[in-house]
Formats: sequence, structure tokens, C-alpha cells
Amino acid sequence: MELRLGIEVAALLPDWLALLLWFSALSCSVSSPASLSPSLVPQIRTSNKFGRAFLGLDKCNACIGTSICKKFFKEEIRFDNWLTSHPELPLDYLPSYPANYSDDFKTWRPVEISRLVSKHQNGISDRRICASAAAPKTCSIERVLRKTVRFQKWLQAKRLTPDLVQIFPGAEGWPLPKYLGSCGRVLVSTSTSPLHEFYGAPPEQAADLAYQLLRVLESLRSNDLNYFLYFTHVDATMFGIFNNGHLFIRDASALGVIDKQEGSQAASRARENKDIFSCLVTGCQAKLSSCDTIPEKQSLVLVCQQVLPQLLQGKFSSPVQEQIDVLLAKCGEGVRPDPEILRAASQLKDILRPLRTCDPRFAYRYPDCKYNDKF
Repeated sequence: MELRLGIEVAALLPDWLALLLWFSALSCSVSSPASLSPSLVPQIRTSNKFGRAFLGLDKCNACIGTSICKKFFKEEIRFDNWLTSHPELPLDYLPSYPANYSDDFKTWRPVEISRLVSKHQNGISDRRICASAAAPKTCSIERVLRKTVRFQKWLQAKRLTPDLVQIFPGAEGWPLPKYLGSCGRVLVSTSTSPLHEFYGAPPEQAADLAYQLLRVLESLRSNDLNYFLYFTHVDATMFGIFNNGHLFIRDASALGVIDKQEGSQAASRARENKDIFSCLVTGCQAKLSSCDTIPEKQSLVLVCQQVLPQLLQGKFSSPVQEQIDVLLAKCGEGVRPDPEILRAASQLKDILRPLRTCDPRFAYRYPDCKYNDKF
């Protein structure tokens, strides 16, 4: 069974899984960013009317996951000053917004408020959901979906159910940000700095980030839960770094998942049992692709083409830089068979490992790295 975390995937796999994993992928435990000084927190007050329209509370209380609406209305989640510097943009124009989060109004930490899909895409799915129930255009989306047979089956399933929100926990090594809650159609998660901000990093930090990224792709490809996770496209904004140096996937919208345990039979059943969840954005005529068409090398090829060259270019002296460049070129050649791509990535990781340093800048593995080669 296959699913993807981006709305464009609706045509390729069982869409209830895609909707569910959007939530599940953020339900992880990770290191918390440093707190902000209260003096740095913007004092922006908004009315509940403004908040409901912006959040999408007219559609559902918490469209995905656990409600965090009280935090918004108690102003324990406040928009960053950045938002006020762009008054010409509509409130629902952007996919994400920087904000600050507090439990006591004294200590604050940066978070990100994000939308799963655009207002336009939400509008398409809303109309289709209401039409499926022969309801007015302004019907209760939540009420219609909860009455469907497929939603009721979720409650009986043993894997990837709405209740199984810790399917990808950070404690088990899954590289995804901590999900804090949802309100209407927005989600709140811990904040990270995008990878492209580190393109000018010193060699030892670049080596550390590249090594982490290769490790992340390895864990997505092979894990104890028997899922194969892969990217359909990548760019440096999809990966983020916490202030402890730890790299995570900050944007899972282009991440797909193949459930090896269920296999292709489940995907075949999904093709035969189309419902409103199969037609939210792309329509019901879209053809599903086979899980067998996704090669193991896919994510590695994309990262070696689009991300790692900018991070590692010109960072090291000869002959190390030449070795890195050769392996990056091999890894990025999609025409090569899977074993060659995997071998090149493994060799690249072996070169990068000793180029990393053990010091407080890499708090996610320091001081453990002083006493254990594993780190």
C-alpha cells in the first residue's frame, strides 16, 4: 500500500492514507529549540473573527490531529513580527508562518504554523466533499467525512489509524519535527532553519549535515516498521536544522510511503474501492501507479542532484574534494542501477564521517562523540 504526504499524490495512492500521514508524520518527539526572551515576542492581538477566518475553523475544529485552538485564542501562540511586515499579502496567501509559542507567557520558543494545502486546493476538495453528500457548498466537511464507510473503517484498522499518532516517533529515530497541535486547517510544529542557509557553512559542519542527510535517507529506505519512504522531488527548503545541529525533514509534502507489510494487494483493493477520499483534488479518473515502479535509489538520486552538490562544493582540499565530487556524480546519475547508486552513497558517507568534528556546535551528539565512535 502506498501513500504520499503531498496533495498531488491523490492520484497515485489510497488518499485516506495520505491525509492521515500528513498528520502522523508530524507526530514525533524531538529536541526543543531554545526559548526566546519575552521581550522578543511580538504583542500582536487579533480578534476571534479574524482568527476563525485565518485558521479555517468554519470548516472543522481540528481538521487533522489534536486541537490547539485554545492556545491561539489565549494568545499563547503569537505571530512573528515578520507577518506584520507583509501587509500586502492576504492572510491565507502563504503556506507557512513563523510564530512563537508559550505555556506561561514568560518563556517563548519559535514554532511554525503551516497549511497542508493551499486555499485553492482546499476549495476544490470542499466542493467535491459537499457534492458527494448532495449538500450545499457550505456543508460541514468534518460531518460528511465522518459518515463515510472508509472513515469508520479507520477506527477498526490496526495500522495507520487516526488514533495511531505516534507511528513515526522521534524517539525511534524518525527525522520529523514535533507536532504540537492543529486548529482548523493549520498545524503547529517546532521550528527549524532551512538547509540552504547552511550552504556557506565551514567544511566540518557541511560534512556533518551531508552525513546526517544520507543517514536520514537510509532510515527512510530501511526501517523496523517495514515502510519504504521516498521523495518525489526535493530542494534544500525541505530539510531543516535545529539549533543543536540535528537535521530533520521540515517539509514532508513530497514524501511518499509504501507499506511493505500490506503490499501491492492493498493497493489493488484501493483501486477498486474509490470514494470521496479518492477524488479530493485530482478527480476520480486519475490512475494509480504501482508501488513496484518506485526504485530504492529514487531519493538518493534526487538529493545527490539537487542538494548535496551545493552543500559540499569546494569545501575540502584535494584529493578529498575530488573523491566527493566523483561519488556525487555517480549517486546523481539516475540511469545507473540501484546497487551502484546505493554503493556510491555508502562510500560518500564513509568519506564524510571522519571529516566531522566533535565539539559543542554539534550538541545533538556532543559530548557522546568524545567517548563513543558511534556518534
